[in-house]
Amino acid sequence: MSDSIVIIPTYNEKENVENIIRAVFGLEKEFHILIIDDGSPDGTADIVKRLQKEFPERLFIVERQGKLGLGTAYICGFKWAIEHKYDFVFEMDADFSHNPNDLPKLYAACTEQGGDVAIGSRYSNGVNVVNWPLGRVLMSYYASVYVRFVTGMKIQDTTAGFKCYRREVLETIDLDHIHFKGYAFQIEMKFTAYKCGFKLVEVPIIFINRVLGTSKMNSSIFGEALFGVLKLKWWSFFRTYPQKK
Repeated sequence: MSDSIVIIPTYNEKENVENIIRAVFGLEKEFHILIIDDGSPDGTADIVKRLQKEFPERLFIVERQGKLGLGTAYICGFKWAIEHKYDFVFEMDADFSHNPNDLPKLYAACTEQGGDVAIGSRYSNGVNVVNWPLGRVLMSYYASVYVRFVTGMKIQDTTAGFKCYRREVLETIDLDHIHFKGYAFQIEMKFTAYKCGFKLVEVPIIFINRVLGTSKMNSSIFGEALFGVLKLKWWSFFRTYPQKK
């Protein structure tokens, strides 16, 4: 039984899903994987179920009907991980923009450096993004600056989606009251952990834009984040956050 589960949401990731699973299982440290598939019409789930025969007790899948949003996929995965008693719960994309070789670094940030949430950070050591158009790099970088200004969080990459949580963090946060489903979900989870008194640690990574498959990012997802940050700050004035024990 591994102490760590990597949650990977998928929608039409047939080009990537087998390779990302094999890459994670090829690491020296043993990680388990939970795929949350939102009814991919391209057969992503079928590939995963075939691989489950090769990796029994290490590879799991939850199939949902329809594209329900990144945030709800992770919430579903978090609840599954808590139920199955994993101590460290990871978020990772299927498209290799997050390098599986960085998983042990995030794990070490929690087990050896005192982190409650370890963040794979594109901006903690300069700007480490490969194959993004300049406009998107600037949008992402200054979005983090904006979020940091509004929320007061002392982290450089506030929108990052490559993370490791101690189970205690996910058990403390009221997951049923996480509001956002898209890009703002990542911000809300960090901000809520921060307000609950948990320690957020950044681990420098190099983010590489996907080579295969289609990006799920769009202007409406980014817009949710832009205005969602203001809502988060406003709500925080009236909300009581459970504190780290």
